[in-house]
Amino acid sequence: MQLAPAVQASLDKWHHMVSIADMRSLNEIIHPDAVFRSPMAFHPYAGGDTLATALRTVLTVFEDFRYHRQFSADQHNVALEFSARVGTRDVKGIDLIRFNDDGLITDFEVMVRPGSGLAALGEQMSEKLGAYLKAAKASK
Repeated sequence: MQLAPAVQASLDKWHHMVSIADMRSLNEIIHPDAVFRSPMAFHPYAGGDTLATALRTVLTVFEDFRYHRQFSADQHNVALEFSARVGTRDVKGIDLIRFNDDGLITDFEVMVRPGSGLAALGEQMSEKLGAYLKAAKASK
């Protein structure tokens, strides 16, 4: 399935930012009311700023991050398969990203395996973002 042109443009921008490890333009492709669904939390985190902060931070935690495959069921939703390393743990994961008609991310869900890699990721993210995410969750 071919993505909507605005969605494809934002996805291309996302891939470029990841490839050069420069997230300065990230907020340009995130809707202010976007939702972040963390692999470590049952409840989602609301707000584009929260999503942007989580994405910027996780890319400092992941090492050797790379996308392998992309799937789309319609013009606004994509699944991106990735691999990375967190410390000594190898992880595989999926980013499920929903875009609106304007090409802005409205929902970003991450799934990670194996459990030991998820635990390592959670520990490092908590060290870097724990207080921020607790405040974001409490304010919803």
